[in-house]
Amino acid sequence: MKIKVVLEPAEEGGYTAYAPSLPGCISEGDTKQEALDNIREAVELLSGIY
Repeated sequence: MKIKVVLEPAEEGGYTAYAPSLPGCISEGDTKQEALDNIREAVELLSGIY
């Protein structure tokens, strides 16, 4: 399953990532990779993909 993720720089530093198709699925990280790793975990938890 593919889920679109949006990655944006945060005003206070670091990055924010969210999945538009999963309301409330948002995460952040100090680096792009950390934000992507965190949103991947959040998507897995919210979508039931293990």
